[in-house]
Amino acid sequence: MATVMNHYTAKGLNLWGRCLLSGCLLLSVVVVNAYAVNVPQIDAFPQPQTEILSVNSSSFNTTADFVVTLPNGYTDHPDKHYVVLLDLHPRSHLYLSGMHDWMSHNGGWPWLDTIIITAPNGHKGLGELKSASIEKRGDQGLLDFFEQHLLPAIDKQYRTNGFRVFNGFTGNAGLVLHSLLNRPQLFNAYIAASPVLSDDFAFVLNDAPKLLNTLKGKQRLLFMSTSDSDFEQRQLDSFAMLEDMLATHANAQLSYKIKRFDGSYYMTQPILATAMGIEMIFNDVHTVLAADSAVSQQGTSAILAYYKRLSDDVYGFDIPAIDSLLALGASFVNDNPAQAIAVYQDTLNAYPKAHTAYHALAMVYAGSGELTKAITAEKQALASTDHPFYLNKYTQQLAKFQQQQQ
Repeated sequence: MATVMNHYTAKGLNLWGRCLLSGCLLLSVVVVNAYAVNVPQIDAFPQPQTEILSVNSSSFNTTADFVVTLPNGYTDHPDKHYVVLLDLHPRSHLYLSGMHDWMSHNGGWPWLDTIIITAPNGHKGLGELKSASIEKRGDQGLLDFFEQHLLPAIDKQYRTNGFRVFNGFTGNAGLVLHSLLNRPQLFNAYIAASPVLSDDFAFVLNDAPKLLNTLKGKQRLLFMSTSDSDFEQRQLDSFAMLEDMLATHANAQLSYKIKRFDGSYYMTQPILATAMGIEMIFNDVHTVLAADSAVSQQGTSAILAYYKRLSDDVYGFDIPAIDSLLALGASFVNDNPAQAIAVYQDTLNAYPKAHTAYHALAMVYAGSGELTKAITAEKQALASTDHPFYLNKYTQQLAKFQQQQQ
């Protein structure tokens, strides 16, 4: 039995070996063929346009080449102007431009279309300006460079809308706070991820109590974060001190949010802070006022005034009130359609090309049995947009109205 088993085992192993060899040969052919296939380039999404902005400055002898990524569609929309985000770490460019592409591709929600700008790698003159800001009390050479050379060069070369974000991690985050305190007018929003603050880095802790009280002009936005990672332990006491200063010296001109990302890795901090910071910065742009909110309860004039304040005093560019007005109108449709119509008409008086308001108006007219007015309003909705989704939606709705009228 043992001999027979060995015979069959040997025979089986021999057969298995042949199969294995054949399989390996077949696999090798498959693998070779797989690598031999020429994969066509897939243009599933537009590629961002990246270029170099060379900035000359009396602050140093050589030009500084900043890397710039323009948002998708920049060249296709010559009348559109854009937010600017600056980060002083050269390695941040890829993750920032990638995050922006993802977080903005759905209609600029939550990240409005933004021009991403990062500093050159190893630039001696820029490095010296940064070091002086950190080590020499009162030195503002870096901020002078921003104000007199870098930011004007950006505004001259690109279609900017005046809203600027200064983003930074660790030491650069300390410089973000240095900029906020000493030259708040340079940027509208600040994201400071795991800022270095110990040993009075850039004199932030020393200057904060006094300078926080002196903030004037447009409201500034600050997102500041840290975590309990090993690398950040040395900064936590200083971080807590600054957090207390922000609370003690609260200023209506500074809206801030502080976030702890405990349990996450150190090198993940700038990713988390950028994502959450962008959400915080543009939250008011995207948030629709509820119909029962304190502002909306005061009527359409109050809603329009609220968004005018956001536009003028916070962002510096137009923030439409359309969606919040439509939300108020929708709250009246069932019980008070006449009031809903009045709200939608107020909306169209303020925004004559608001296709969604025309459509909402058409639906109320139709619900009230006024099909002629509904058809007229739906045609105006169609004439006020070229978006494929809405063109299809309004065309179908118009056909239903016309069929009902027959």
